[in-house]
Amino acid sequence: MRVTAVIMAGGRGERFWPKSRNNCPKQFLSLTSDGETMIQKTVKRLESLVEAEDIFIVTNAAYSELVYDQLPQIPKENVLAEPCARNTAPCIAFAAAVIGKKYDDAVMLVLPSDHLIGYQTMYMKTLKKAVNTALDGDNLVTIGITPTYAETGYGYINFGDEKGDAYEVERFVEKPDLKTAKEYLASGKYLWNSGMFVWKISSFMKNMKKFMPDVHDGAVRIGESFGTESYEETLVREFEAFTSESVDFGIMEKASDIYTIPGSFGWDDVGNWLAVERINETDENRNYIDGDVIAVDSKHITVCGGKRLVAAVGMRDTIIVDTDDVLLVCSKNSTQDVKKVIAELKEKNRNELV
Repeated sequence: MRVTAVIMAGGRGERFWPKSRNNCPKQFLSLTSDGETMIQKTVKRLESLVEAEDIFIVTNAAYSELVYDQLPQIPKENVLAEPCARNTAPCIAFAAAVIGKKYDDAVMLVLPSDHLIGYQTMYMKTLKKAVNTALDGDNLVTIGITPTYAETGYGYINFGDEKGDAYEVERFVEKPDLKTAKEYLASGKYLWNSGMFVWKISSFMKNMKKFMPDVHDGAVRIGESFGTESYEETLVREFEAFTSESVDFGIMEKASDIYTIPGSFGWDDVGNWLAVERINETDENRNYIDGDVIAVDSKHITVCGGKRLVAAVGMRDTIIVDTDDVLLVCSKNSTQDVKKVIAELKEKNRNELV
């Protein structure tokens, strides 16, 4: 059966403000020294498994041109533009219906556009195991990440009995407190929820019809209109009517035949500015420095410079990001709160900075 990939690229990456903006969010930025953007890396990783003609990008309509520019190898008709944000369940159903019209049925990899993978060979082996598991009946497969420490910022997957290369999923759990995260780690029965999925289109749509029938039916109408003169009108009408819901809550937490494949391939979800020092080399003071920067008596800092000189003196555990119109100075303990700045800017009608 044909293997396809759906890359979700509609997010706004608010925790990477001020580099990530409404007009160019995180997935279209380069955060590593090789100059490749996050979405370019995501597509490049799939070269040995999925043909370019079978890769589909679901993104906000405002970002279609960015996708065309950064991924010229992807056919333009494979760039599926959402007219509004409705979370991951409608996003995936939209793509599944379009691909289903083209191929009737296919295996579908569903991947975020803004994650990094350290070990390509191990990643490919994991995806191939997931494809084989998805082909065995109507299984829905999620890629779990073997935890290396007690992380409180991720959801977890509690797994049970082994079945071939996969494990039965007992339950999905929300982000835990530190005590609970330590218990999960010690048990050896929990994985980080990576947000990567593999299934046959027919298996997924069967569950959509059961658990989210309105979204299923609307997505089918969109798929049927794809390639016709009524497509744009149908897309806007149906998509705007969808309930905003995550695929985790809408489908995965309710369905049967849910399996997980543990992965240990150097995964990083690059969730906020703390990730920059993890994914790049740092100096002897554990500083990550990019741009025209002078750091004096400063340790464990991340500085992303812009057009002007940035001088950091006596700084500790600090993020500094300089752009043409914004300077961010943030304690590393407060990186999750960058989104609060955006909320305040919106409240003050300073949307040109968002």
